[in-house]
Amino acid sequence: MKYTCEKCGKVHEEWPALTYISPLAYDTLSDEEKKSIATLDSDFCVIKHPDQTDRFIRCVLFQEITDHCQDLQYGLWVSLSEKSFEDYSLNFNNDNYENKYFGWLSNDLLDYEFDESIPTTVYTNKDGNRPEIIPHKDFDHPFVKDFYNGITKAEAEKRIKHMIETTS
Repeated sequence: MKYTCEKCGKVHEEWPALTYISPLAYDTLSDEEKKSIATLDSDFCVIKHPDQTDRFIRCVLFQEITDHCQDLQYGLWVSLSEKSFEDYSLNFNNDNYENKYFGWLSNDLLDYEFDESIPTTVYTNKDGNRPEIIPHKDFDHPFVKDFYNGITKAEAEKRIKHMIETTS
């Protein structure tokens, strides 16, 4: 797919989004657990453990590229509180609804190490677009630093290649 960039006026080929089809908590379940305690679709995931229920929604994150006119897009999952998840679910098909929630990043991204989850703010979007997540700036992690400082085109292409090789 080709398009003309509004920033530079040049024709580019689209980069694929780096997408995760499920949250890490779902990925680590056994096949039996996935069938018995979890539900997953393209936008929602719920895992009902005996002592707690985990709730996740699918979101997007746009990584700025410092030397290129295209952003790198991620398709990620965040966990929400029960109250936030219910509010989002109730308003999922409302194209005029806008809100923000606190959420925890729920994927381990390639090229980064995670000892703990990254806190984020989740911003819902009008017109049926997936919510956008913004990591909390004061959280000390290389991914957060890269988000706020940007990455190079070469780094973005390396990540795309790594994701394609890992999922192939």
